[in-house]
Amino acid sequence: MTQAQIEIRMLASLSQIAAEDWDACACPEAADGTRPLDPFTTHQFLSALEDSGSVGPGTGWQPQYLTAYQDGLLIACAPLYAKGHSQGEYIFDHNWAHAYEQAGGHYYPKLQVAVPFTPATGRRFLVRPGFDGIGHSALVQGAVQLAADNKLSSLHVTFCTQDEARMGAEMGLMRRSTQQFHWQNDGYADFEGFMRALSSRKRKNIRKERMQAQCFGGEIRVFQGSSLQPEHWDAFWEFYQDTGARKWGAPYLTRQFFDIAHHTMAQNMALILAERNGRYVAGALNFIGRETLYGRYWGCVEHHPCLHFELCYYQAIELAIALGLDRAEAGAQGEHKLARGYLPCETHSLHWIGDPGFAGAVERYLEAERAATEEEIEILTDYGPFRKAQVEEQE
Repeated sequence: MTQAQIEIRMLASLSQIAAEDWDACACPEAADGTRPLDPFTTHQFLSALEDSGSVGPGTGWQPQYLTAYQDGLLIACAPLYAKGHSQGEYIFDHNWAHAYEQAGGHYYPKLQVAVPFTPATGRRFLVRPGFDGIGHSALVQGAVQLAADNKLSSLHVTFCTQDEARMGAEMGLMRRSTQQFHWQNDGYADFEGFMRALSSRKRKNIRKERMQAQCFGGEIRVFQGSSLQPEHWDAFWEFYQDTGARKWGAPYLTRQFFDIAHHTMAQNMALILAERNGRYVAGALNFIGRETLYGRYWGCVEHHPCLHFELCYYQAIELAIALGLDRAEAGAQGEHKLARGYLPCETHSLHWIGDPGFAGAVERYLEAERAATEEEIEILTDYGPFRKAQVEEQE
């Protein structure tokens, strides 16, 4: 019996594919209406980015969604973008771009399999159940072929899963290891249960920080689902603009993104706001997956001691426990998270570079970086806030 042929198509917009078809690959576990494991690869989230103008013309993120069909059935897809820069990726290759262009090459445009502006680990090669091997292989080969045929410098797959990193490496892609800080729920009944797992000195420090934060002169509230209202997004947009201006020069997401997400994803979002004298003065936005709370954005218009730690880390831990989630991820970078219960975790990406000489240099760099990342995770974990026996159990 001859195997059915796989057809690879590239789509310029998610409007060209039905939400139920995309999500049958991206989040089949949510077909019954429950939460997806990963809210960021759903048709809802990616469409919100596109429909709001957060990606598309003028942004440096041009959608080129990759799809694989067998006998007319969508068996696999991937959020693929043509990139004109390296902003909003959080696994940095600016030094690669500089070196390549110093040598006379053109690093941009490049191809990126990623969720824009979202340093959260999840599947990047979205395969319908039952088509795992053939679907994954078709997407990887299709993406590499697309880059090669168009004489692009490179292809990058960022914040993929460990299994995808392994399979990609077996197919000839270069594997990269970086790190983030995640909080793990060890079956805690409440925040005090988590605190009992810490060393006494760290418990004392956290209690002190929480007391300082609570002295900002107002009230902290959590809004989720139907309790989220348009005025909450008006306040958060002010915070987000301030953070974006300081960190990136300009916000990545448009105001319209939050309006669209409010209407389509409110049940999978939690906004933690600090209100003082009738005005919201700070806030942190989280997305909720089936197993994970994803801390995404923070901002403020008034600065108060330790309020950032309270909204972004301690309130997130309380919310994750209340929702029965396995972990809370606090976004990219930040060794200051270690003292607040978030341990270092390895993150993964894959890379293909067309120029053989440059690819060899990058591979040598990645080999040294992987060893350094492994050592750093080991050292930082040893310096973590947990009692020694607790750390050994988590390892």
